[in-house]
Amino acid sequence: MRFYLYTLVLLLIFVACQRQKHVTGTDKPKPNIIYILADDLGYGEVGAYGQTRIETPNIDALAKAGMLFTQHYSGAPVCAPARAVLLTGKHLGHAYIRGNDEWAQRGTVWKYKAAIRDSTLEGQRPLPEHTVTLPRLLKKAGYATGMVGKWGLGAPHTASVPTKMGFDYFFGYNCQRQAHTYNPVHLYENEHRVWLGNDTLPPSTGLTKGEDPFDPLTYRKYNQAVYAPTLMFEKLMGFVEQHKTRPFFLYWASPIPHLPLQAPEKWVQYYVDKFGEEPPYYYVEGETRGSYYPARYPHASYAAMVSYLDENIGKLVAYLKKEGLYDNTLIVFSSDNGPSYTGGTDSPWFDSGGPFNSEYGRGKGFLYEGGIRVPMIVSWPKKVRAGTTTDHISAFWDVLPTLCEIAHVESPPDTDGISFLNTLTKDSRQRQHEYLYWEYPEYNGQVAVRLGDWKILWKDIQKENKEIELYDLKADRAEQHNLAGKHPEIVEKLLEIIKKEHYTPEIERFRMEGLEAVSRNK
Repeated sequence: MRFYLYTLVLLLIFVACQRQKHVTGTDKPKPNIIYILADDLGYGEVGAYGQTRIETPNIDALAKAGMLFTQHYSGAPVCAPARAVLLTGKHLGHAYIRGNDEWAQRGTVWKYKAAIRDSTLEGQRPLPEHTVTLPRLLKKAGYATGMVGKWGLGAPHTASVPTKMGFDYFFGYNCQRQAHTYNPVHLYENEHRVWLGNDTLPPSTGLTKGEDPFDPLTYRKYNQAVYAPTLMFEKLMGFVEQHKTRPFFLYWASPIPHLPLQAPEKWVQYYVDKFGEEPPYYYVEGETRGSYYPARYPHASYAAMVSYLDENIGKLVAYLKKEGLYDNTLIVFSSDNGPSYTGGTDSPWFDSGGPFNSEYGRGKGFLYEGGIRVPMIVSWPKKVRAGTTTDHISAFWDVLPTLCEIAHVESPPDTDGISFLNTLTKDSRQRQHEYLYWEYPEYNGQVAVRLGDWKILWKDIQKENKEIELYDLKADRAEQHNLAGKHPEIVEKLLEIIKKEHYTPEIERFRMEGLEAVSRNK
């Protein structure tokens, strides 16, 4: 009997090991992959990148255990296109989704209550049905694939929902407009709504006339029972628990710290005690105009959101260590774009952009460094040397080929990315980009190129602006000194790169007439 039990145990161990093998047939177990994407988190908003007011000990610990990237870029300066670039490996000159597109021809998509009543009003412009995505590729390599957080790349009842784009499991917001509250009426589990019991409080609901803006009780209606990030984290941990015996890919697309300013009371009070008294952020219905929800303690609430995300990252890492998974898990932490400038946020006070200006016109929504230079930390025990920093220039479209190389699955031939695996492991020489390219149709239309230490920027394209800006990022990280007049030969390279990299968007909303005029890829 003892012999049979012993044999059964050996068989179970063998089966578990077989499930972890590479598709290539080697006996080395594939690493679990966890990609954590914060939302609107600035380059300077975690301690590892110089933040002094917001406490992020667990994110900082990832940096101490791994590698910190100083020159990593988002795919776009706003949510949806950045996520599209990340998951498809195509930059904005080739991507299908190149801006936020709420698909407004469907009807009253911005009416919060209408979308609750009618799910066909939720979601954003869908990706084409057969889009090659990172989770689809990793599934081919034998990975269980899960996503928790904010999708923003499709709509219910279309082929572009997470579970039809390569994810085995999804829990969170399908629609980024619905994510404008952390107390939503519903979230989605796979393709079905999960009703949470919160009240229907539309985003941008101000104070009622006569309410005292300095009384914390005035703000009770903005903090209801079910806090979406808490529920999403529980589902995230459930996915990890369920798939801990096989390689898994987890895409944690946290909505934090995107507005509105809502956070667990424990953390808000912690920062009220730390920061002291501060004026509220508020507006009164029918009298003043505001955005998102009012907050009694805006600085404390913003910091609380970031620290709450950090706390949960710490819980996840602790679980991985307890279960013996940590040493074989690659963890990436980044942000989808630069920090916001509205709704009670205060980027200057937090120094959110670090060395980069992140105020309106320079942060979120714009192709200056404050809008697209983002933190990236990679932890991978025994593969990535602890406590290292790299100046390797990389971008979101490099993530797909990197993770494909790690998973031993072939990248699509049309990816714009270059794997940065050799930067992580130092196994061989790292390939470099000749340049990085962005185009973005919103905020009057913009194009940017990173060419070595040079940054070329063309903005207000939709206003027929012809002036090009040029910055030497090595000497002028803050992009304060336009050198276009001194280096016309570098400015001329912009047109050459546009002709090579820009393809006319399939979606008319993303087209820029001035850009089409100089492009040859119609």
